[in-house]
Amino acid sequence: MFAPRLLDFQKTKYARFMNHRVPAHKRYQPTEYEHAANCATHALWIIPSILGSSNLYLLSDDDWETISAWIYGLGLCGLFVVSTVFHTISWKKSHLRMVEHCLHMFDRMVIYFFIAASYAPWLNLRELGPWASHMRWLVWIMASVGTIYVFFFHERYKLVELLCYVIMGFFPALVILSMDTAFALSLARAFSPCP
Repeated sequence: MFAPRLLDFQKTKYARFMNHRVPAHKRYQPTEYEHAANCATHALWIIPSILGSSNLYLLSDDDWETISAWIYGLGLCGLFVVSTVFHTISWKKSHLRMVEHCLHMFDRMVIYFFIAASYAPWLNLRELGPWASHMRWLVWIMASVGTIYVFFFHERYKLVELLCYVIMGFFPALVILSMDTAFALSLARAFSPCP
């Protein structure tokens, strides 16, 4: 009897920070506090992502490193810029419903491209076995398919969208299975806690 009352978050003084659960086919509407936090946390990382991306570019030794630095940097910076713009528009300019809807879709789409961009340095700069050459392109095809999915089915099947993100996040890591055994052992030793 006491536990359900204790776990009822809506009856606490912190209830103003959280909205009620929305139906599966509807978009979550953040509170004012959530809007402010979303804008601040996403905007906070724009400058560090630009500086970090520039540093990667300047430290590049060859063409492949330069290309990988650009891909990763654009993906990272794009993620924070698009997300900041979307959250700011949805908070302060909520009367621009069509713009907000397009930015929300773009915010979801850029996540797919950031996942692909985050794999680019790893897949381009390491000899990871025969699967890696195929995975370099497959990860971008998955990002494109995810983008098409968001374009046609935005906010309709949230579980499917979540599964797409998770699969795309883990699937490229399967190239580890095709790695050269000696390289895999050296990689394992490098990350081993024992000297």
